Amino acid sequence: MTTPVGGGIRSLNVTIRQSLELFASVRPSRHYPGVPSPVKEPERLDVVIFRENTEDVYKGLEWKRGSEEALNLLGYLKSELGVELSSDCGLGLKPISESATKRLVRSAMNYAVRKSRRVVTFVHKGNIMKYTEGAFREWGYELVKDEFADKVVLESELRKKGISSAPKDKILVNDRIADNMLQQILTRPNEYSVLVAPNLNGDYLADACAAQVGGLGFAPGANIGDGVAVFEPVHGTAPKYAGRNVANPSALILSGSMMLEYLGYTNASMLVEKAVERTLADGVMTMDLAKLSGSQEFVGTSEFADALIDRMV
Repeated sequence: MTTPVGGGIRSLNVTIRQSLELFASVRPSRHYPGVPSPVKEPERLDVVIFRENTEDVYKGLEWKRGSEEALNLLGYLKSELGVELSSDCGLGLKPISESATKRLVRSAMNYAVRKSRRVVTFVHKGNIMKYTEGAFREWGYELVKDEFADKVVLESELRKKGISSAPKDKILVNDRIADNMLQQILTRPNEYSVLVAPNLNGDYLADACAAQVGGLGFAPGANIGDGVAVFEPVHGTAPKYAGRNVANPSALILSGSMMLEYLGYTNASMLVEKAVERTLADGVMTMDLAKLSGSQEFVGTSEFADALIDRMV
């Protein structure tokens, strides 16, 4: 399943997501007691990222430098639009549509309502990319005003009134520029709860948040469409660890917990997550965690699973 870099086949996972219209990549990130972290207070971060899963860079619309397609596009840009670029550049298109944006935002808002999460933040680079990521922001606000007006309050409205916090019965909706957001999840993580982003921004954010709570070994993920879903850890493949019994299975197990919840088995989902939490709190660590904490003692993948099963009560 490993995707080659710089050539070869396209990502099989991306193909699955696009073929099944799994438009929402849902990636929770929170800290479990006992897990070492590179930050001082990892418990302050508890966010769920909703990342658009079908457009932006995932559309894969690009052409190699010097190819007939790239040269033709360069010629069109120059002759028809007055845009002159160097002839030795590769080209890519970044599509972001109103329909895809609004169905993602709708999914994120429904989640926030269902889970009683108090803040929803659109993450974008709309100050530079005004008609793609800027439009993502505008369409997000449009959807919220049209379909969730009775449940939300906009940060901009509160500022106009000189009010610093949202009413307890409302979800605060705001937006942040992507590079600023990467800073704020470090400096003010407890101010955010649900992050909604185009594909590339969401990818960066998911890995950055995972790093704060112990690494990609604790980054589960769901790819959700209308009536169909695929669950997988965020980190992708790790072929160098295959067959060695050293990998941290927590992300995959927690992805399974998300699947159980999606299927309606809420108690089973909670049972799995609580077992993971107890295992980690008891100091049971795989190799990645031992390295992060400076310990020489760790258990293998299978032994971690056995310890988790023992605590599944």
